[in-house]
Amino acid sequence: MLDWLITPFSYAFMQRAFLASVIVGVLCAIVGCYVVLRSMAFLGDALAHAVLPGIAIAYLVGGNLTVGALITAIIVSLGIGFISKQGNIREDTAIGILFTAALSLGIVLISSIRSYAVDLSHILFGDVLGVSTEDLVLTASIAIIILVLVLVLYRRFLVVLFDPILAVTQRLRVGLLNTVLLVLLAVTIVISLQTVGVALVAAMLVTPPATAYLLTRRLPAMMLLSACFGAFSSLVGLYASFYANVASGAAIVLTATIVFTLVYLFSPKKGILTSLFQRWASRQPEKSK
Repeated sequence: MLDWLITPFSYAFMQRAFLASVIVGVLCAIVGCYVVLRSMAFLGDALAHAVLPGIAIAYLVGGNLTVGALITAIIVSLGIGFISKQGNIREDTAIGILFTAALSLGIVLISSIRSYAVDLSHILFGDVLGVSTEDLVLTASIAIIILVLVLVLYRRFLVVLFDPILAVTQRLRVGLLNTVLLVLLAVTIVISLQTVGVALVAAMLVTPPATAYLLTRRLPAMMLLSACFGAFSSLVGLYASFYANVASGAAIVLTATIVFTLVYLFSPKKGILTSLFQRWASRQPEKSK
C-alpha cells in the first residue's frame, strides 16, 4: 500500500502535477464559494470559454498562452462589469453577449491555425502532467496574491454578497468590489486551465463549494471545507489518472462529483437518504404503539 502511494512521487513531473493540482483545487474551491453563493456558475463557465481568443492570438504571435488568456479574461470581466453597471442591461445578459462574442472570435482565430487540434487541445482538457517548474512558480505566486486579496477584502465582499443595501449605506464601492471579484474569478480560471482545462474549470469552481454548502451555512467554514474537498479531489483524481491512464482533469472533476454525491445523499442534516432514514426511524415507535 505504501509503495502504491509513493510510486507516483518518484517522477518529477508527477510531483509538479500534484503541487499544481492542490494549489488550483484549493484556490478554485475558495473563490468558488462566492460563485456558488452569488449564483455565478454561468459566469465561471462563460469566462472559461471567453479566454479562447487570447490563447489563439498568443499562439499566432508566438507569445505565452497563459498571458494571452489572462489579458482576455480580464478584458471580458471588466466589460461585463462595465455594461451591467450602467443599469440598462442585466449582468446575465451582459455575460451572454460578451461570452458568445469572445467564444466566436476564439473559434474564428483557432480555425485559422492548421495544427490547432494538436497544439491547443490541452487548453480544452488540461495538461497537468506537462506543468513545468516555471508554470508551478507562476501558479503558486498568483494563487497567493488572490488568496491574500480575498482575505483583505473578506468583510467587504461579505457585506456586498449578503446585504447590498447595507453596503451602500456604509459607502462601500459596490460596483468596484463586484468588478474586483470578477477579475479575481477570471485570473483564477486562467491559472486553472492547465490543470483541468477550459471544459472542466467551471466544475472545480462550483462542485467543492456546493459540497461544503450542504454541510454549513457559515462562509469561513464553507471556505475551509471547500478547500479540503478541492485538495482531496485533486489528489485522488491524479492518483486515478496515474494508475488508470485516463485524463487527469476529468478524473479530478469526477472525484469531486463523487464526493458531492456522497455528501448530497448522506449529509447529517441535508442528506436525502439521511432524511429518509430519519423519517422512517421516527415512524417506528408510532407503529409499535
